[in-house]
Amino acid sequence: MAQKKVSMHILCAQEEKRQEMTLDFIASENYIPASVRRLMGSVLAHKYAEGYPGRRYYPGCGIVDEVEQETQRRALDLFLLSARVWGVNVQPYSGSIANLAVYAALLKPGDTVLAPALAAGGHLSHGSKASFSSKIFSFISYGIDDAYRIDYHALRRLVLEHRPRLIISGASAYPFRIDFKKISALAKEVGAIHLADISHYAGLISAKQYPSPFVYADVVMSTTHKSLFGPRGAMLFFRKQYEAAIQKAVFPGLQGGPHMHTIAAIGEGLLYAKKHRSYYKQVMRNATRMAQQLSQKGIPIIGGGTQSHQVLVHTAAVGMRGDEAQELLEQMGILANRNMIASDMSPQNPSAIRLGTYAVTARGMKEREMDRIAESIATSIRTGVVSAGNIKTVATLCKKFPIHK
Repeated sequence: MAQKKVSMHILCAQEEKRQEMTLDFIASENYIPASVRRLMGSVLAHKYAEGYPGRRYYPGCGIVDEVEQETQRRALDLFLLSARVWGVNVQPYSGSIANLAVYAALLKPGDTVLAPALAAGGHLSHGSKASFSSKIFSFISYGIDDAYRIDYHALRRLVLEHRPRLIISGASAYPFRIDFKKISALAKEVGAIHLADISHYAGLISAKQYPSPFVYADVVMSTTHKSLFGPRGAMLFFRKQYEAAIQKAVFPGLQGGPHMHTIAAIGEGLLYAKKHRSYYKQVMRNATRMAQQLSQKGIPIIGGGTQSHQVLVHTAAVGMRGDEAQELLEQMGILANRNMIASDMSPQNPSAIRLGTYAVTARGMKEREMDRIAESIATSIRTGVVSAGNIKTVATLCKKFPIHK
């Protein structure tokens, strides 16, 4: 039997409809403005531009040099950074590649790195055994205390015992403020380099809604799609003494030609983020409200609340694994990913779900909507049943707050 042919345009239209009729609480997802999407599909995708502005391998790069330089300027400007002190590379294809570039630039094989444990909120690229980085460098994980906060006393003991070359701050599933100053002081105590991974917090930091690492860290990495309204990509900020090594590690060390259409779109997203700083205040208000409402309705919140866009919900405490809660919520049109917490052994069968408020806030939702959504989430998790009323609530909100085109 001949295989049925499927049009990519039809599939894209189907995905657009799915997104419109879904409430996205995946903390690492957001919506891209139309001006950014247009650049992603522009003629800039035609251009090969190996190298850096003014030092390309191919001819015909005068305009794309300006594109990359303007994106660099916007990146520094968003975080109020001096070009005399900081440089930025906007070419990394992803956050994992950007982190690997830092390791390749500043470490030797076998060097010791202290990084947040995956079960304590860290990311795969922070030395998980599933990551290629762990096969090259010696990663030691640090964790959290009983209040689900970074255990800085235990971290200091690890620092003094192992005397790492690099310490990583930042996380993928950690709802609370990170004390970048304290981690920087620990790094200085043993002569280590401090890498801050702010992929989840970058937009909040730019709007002064979350502590900034730039005063303290040596290198700062951020993805561009979670909170900065850009496409999937990453940026590496570095103090000038690390510029040559990091630039060389990105190209030609790990990548070939940069994706110029992506870099242009990143630049447009950065400008959008700067113009919409009030958005980040609402992101924080929505996350706080969601945590409060779920807790009041008997659904335990890991750590008792949130200080960011994320809320970790302890579904196992009310008799439902995180993967089961993820599937249940998807049935009524709410996306929230299963998530490990410190006591879990497997990311496939964890005890929690993670909620993030970037995407729903981008649709214009505020505290009143968080109240309605929290009620639907709480009743579904408590009963294990998705009611017709909850499905209707989600559908009504999706129609009332369409995704900005």
